[in-house]
Amino acid sequence: MADRDENSIPSAWIQRHAGLIRPNGEVLDLACGNGRHVRYLASLGQRVTAVDIDVSRIPELCDQEQIEIIAADLEQDPWPFDNRKFDGVTVVNYLYRPHFPLLIEVLRDGGVLIFDTFARGNEKFGRPKNPAFLLEPGELLTAFSPSLSIVAYEHGERSEPQRAVRQRLCAIKESA
Repeated sequence: MADRDENSIPSAWIQRHAGLIRPNGEVLDLACGNGRHVRYLASLGQRVTAVDIDVSRIPELCDQEQIEIIAADLEQDPWPFDNRKFDGVTVVNYLYRPHFPLLIEVLRDGGVLIFDTFARGNEKFGRPKNPAFLLEPGELLTAFSPSLSIVAYEHGERSEPQRAVRQRLCAIKESA
C-alpha cells in the first residue's frame, strides 16, 4: 500500500512534464484515485476530467468549475470518451493494456500523454505483484512510440517515497 505522502503529493513525473500540456487545456486523469493529480493540474489552470470507479474520495473537487468527475468502471463499462479529445492524459499507478490505443485516440494533435506506473520487478517490494499489473521492460515504448513522439522514458528501481520498480513515459501526439 502506498504511503500517505505518495497519496497526497503529485508524482514527480507528472510535475516534471505537466508544463508540456497546452495552457488552459483539457486534461484527462485516468483512474484518478484520491485526486492528487486532479488538484495539481487544476492548480496549473487546466480543465480536468477525473475518472475512477470510486470517486467518493474526491467529493470536495465536485464544486470546482474546472473539474469534471466521472464515476466509471474503466475495465467493465463502455469507454466514456469516444467523442472527446484532450490536450493531456495522465495515468499513474494504473495499468489496463486494452486502453493503450484509446489513450492515443483521445489525444488532440499536440496532446501529451504522461504515464507513470509499476513494472516487472516491483513484486520484490510490494503491491502490485500480479504480472498482469506490471509493465514489461520497454512496454510503454513499444505501445506508444509508433504513434507518439517520445519526450522522456524511464524504467527502473526507485527508493522514494517507497521502494518500487516503475516505468514512466511522456509522449506527444504530433499533428497529422
